Amino acid sequence: MSAPSAFRRGSALAFPKTLAIGFLAGGLSVGCCLAADPGADPAESVSQAIQQVFKQAESSVVKIEALDREDKSPLVGTGFFVDPNGMVYTAYTVGGDTQGIVISFGDKKYPATRLLGDPRSGIAILKIDAHTPFLRLAKDDDLAVNMPVLVIGYPMNLPLMPSLGLVAGLDSKNDDGYFVTKHIRANVAVKPGQPGSPMLNLKGEVVGIVISEDSGSSCYALPTEAVAKVRSDYERFGDIHHGWIGISVTGTDTLAGGSNVVVSRLIEDTPAAKSGLQTGDVVLQIGNKKISEPEDVLNASFFLTAGDEVPITVQRGDQKITVKVLAASEEQPPMRAPMNASGEGTPTEGHLQVQP
Repeated sequence: MSAPSAFRRGSALAFPKTLAIGFLAGGLSVGCCLAADPGADPAESVSQAIQQVFKQAESSVVKIEALDREDKSPLVGTGFFVDPNGMVYTAYTVGGDTQGIVISFGDKKYPATRLLGDPRSGIAILKIDAHTPFLRLAKDDDLAVNMPVLVIGYPMNLPLMPSLGLVAGLDSKNDDGYFVTKHIRANVAVKPGQPGSPMLNLKGEVVGIVISEDSGSSCYALPTEAVAKVRSDYERFGDIHHGWIGISVTGTDTLAGGSNVVVSRLIEDTPAAKSGLQTGDVVLQIGNKKISEPEDVLNASFFLTAGDEVPITVQRGDQKITVKVLAASEEQPPMRAPMNASGEGTPTEGHLQVQP
């Protein structure tokens, strides 16, 4: 894809599979959303459900136009309102590091202020000075494989349109490497102009933000749980406060407490080294995230915030031990180099070694 598409294949959030990253900081069926009429035509019922969600959501979904910071080429993407005061969520490739951002809302165009651009998560938060409709965010446990989802956006700079698909997976990695946190993979073919689109369930709630395509026939979206972490940091600090601990973990062939994740190294002079953790400890839980395999550590580490105390539960011999670790601010290179407006970026070394 060219730069004006604001879209590139393979999430720019992915790490190479030779992984060195920082230890930072029930299914919904179509039928449950339709009228319980045994004589109804299923195709017509699905069509009605899609149209209902689209009609409810369309006024809250906006077109975003901007200029690439480097070559000043025009970019077009999608975003959506998340509160009545004009706050907009979109993809980082659209609003995170671009210039002259303008949002079309109704029959007017509004200059947008960038509140936050976070290349690590792949999203940006913008704002316009207007009273706006907004979309509701789904609860975290409302997401499941095989549930239907609707992506609403502006493909190829065409009018707003819905695209229906199913959640195909909740992935920690793709062919290009590991994600910073689990991503929704949906079999919705998205086009240039659709990064930043909301991905909704058939109750009209946002389950994720579309951030990249995958092989042209599906897409990846950042789940709302991860989006909430980014917004929480913004509301608390005015910026993202990624935290880190400073350990290495590896996978083993044996299970202890349902986990095969073992602490293999404590990096000197880090919060982990001072916490009471030991090499050989089997990691069972980080914060509120259960750990069973190394990829779970990647997901849990995304939610750590510098300055927050995080409980880490480990199995040590016959004992379960919980230690509290104060996550520190990043002092090493960021987990990824900043992306440009076309979604390019180079992963850099961080603080948690994971060897699945």
